Amino acid sequence: MAFYDLSKEERAMLVKSMHSVMVTGIKNNSLKKVKIYFSDNDTYIRKSAYINLGRIYLSMSESRENIIEALEALFGDLDFKVRQTVVNAAGEIGITDFLQVKHFFDAGLFDAHHSVRNAVIGSIKKMGQKNPVPVLKWAQGYLHHPEPEIRREICHGIELRGRTHPEDILPMLRELQFDAKARVSNTLVHVLGQISYKKGCLSIVIRHLNGWENEPLEKKAIGEIIDVHDRYKDFSILTQKQAIDFINKEWRGNKIPGSNT
Repeated sequence: MAFYDLSKEERAMLVKSMHSVMVTGIKNNSLKKVKIYFSDNDTYIRKSAYINLGRIYLSMSESRENIIEALEALFGDLDFKVRQTVVNAAGEIGITDFLQVKHFFDAGLFDAHHSVRNAVIGSIKKMGQKNPVPVLKWAQGYLHHPEPEIRREICHGIELRGRTHPEDILPMLRELQFDAKARVSNTLVHVLGQISYKKGCLSIVIRHLNGWENEPLEKKAIGEIIDVHDRYKDFSILTQKQAIDFINKEWRGNKIPGSNT
């Protein structure tokens, strides 16, 4: 039975049981039942498992070395779901202790399966939001990697930090403004749009773009920013019209139709 086929009370009991089983497995250096959860076909069972492991890491300081060793053993599994869950578990740990799990992301970026690589992106997002200094320093090291897919993953991964602190990632994004690969430049434009509609972010993004040198990309980014303020109008701080008015006032580029400015 799938996780969300259970009642709320049954789900709580399952999570509690999972926690107990995983604690016992870690203490006894037994990965059998941990692997069962990590390989489950239900995404939400695997999610409960990696969240549980992150909590266990925080609460059992005496077992942290065992937990890292367990994750390292599981990371060699042929099942991509196990490797994906390892990366997600490492992401939970990396929110507070990134250096202990950095090597999982160094390897996960190059995993053969896209689900594992996507887990790296998701983990960078949540770690970068709450533990930005070591995570962004690590990401900087891959920003100009020869493989465009790595550059794209890093660009996407740092997005969430930019939604609250755009000034932390805009200098990194600027370094990608002349990237010749469309997947990278399209992701860059996407990220600029995603960070622009959050509270206090549009002004920082526009004023930073004024210092960029790639005018065609800058125009694409402005178009995406305007579009985002319509697509996410229920979540945007400004209306699309207000965003256009501000851009026309502050952006050094051509005026945009639809403004009284």
